[in-house]
Amino acid sequence: MKYNISNKVVLITGASRGIGKSISAELAANGARIVLLSRNEVELKKINNQFINSGFQSIYHPVDVSRLDDFNKAVEYVKSKWKTIDALVNNAGITEDNLIVRMKSESFEKVINVNLKGVFNGIKSVSKTMIKNNYGRIVNISSVIGQIGNKGQSNYSASKSGVIGLTKSIAKELAPKNITVNAIAPGYIQTDMTQELNNVNREKILNSIPLNRFGKPEDIAHLVCFLLSEQAQYITGQTINVDGGMVMQ
Repeated sequence: MKYNISNKVVLITGASRGIGKSISAELAANGARIVLLSRNEVELKKINNQFINSGFQSIYHPVDVSRLDDFNKAVEYVKSKWKTIDALVNNAGITEDNLIVRMKSESFEKVINVNLKGVFNGIKSVSKTMIKNNYGRIVNISSVIGQIGNKGQSNYSASKSGVIGLTKSIAKELAPKNITVNAIAPGYIQTDMTQELNNVNREKILNSIPLNRFGKPEDIAHLVCFLLSEQAQYITGQTINVDGGMVMQ
């Protein structure tokens, strides 16, 4: 399906690998002008060159999402190139797992700063432009772990649960300016993380998923394209699970 997002300027965080890279590729294939954001400048440059060689409209900028000034610099760079910003996909995220009795406060703060504060920074940096334009689309990548919790992931679960609450609040704030804000909660997706699972854990997880398989990054990318398109203009403040039926509410 082709989504009507042609020439829309879309910023994607965590774009250097995994789900973020897949989202960027799908948006570009649908004609969007994409802005690749990540801390990994070497990988960003490589992906950007690949996209340009494929005929896509693409630029990149290194960003540490936990730093608002980094985000603001990226926004100014994008506006100097393409004059405006139409959409933002807050995808960047990290894990630093441990049981609460062993987790260092630094690990908690680091995950919160990237996964939750990073989403806040992204929205704050683009909101003035979107409000001025009376148009915008924001998609925040949360996780089913933010809904059900997980042993050893109190920091990650708290951050992703926070993303859901942040999404709802900002959706209410920005709705009068024709800006929609939604969240996607992926389940277990085929990425580097799931590749590292041992056979016992893999089997246990698969048994908890009604569709009995892991999702693909493209499953997330297709939904992002839809939520950024005009086909989804009446959807805001929602958290949509893409999890093979793992969490049914």
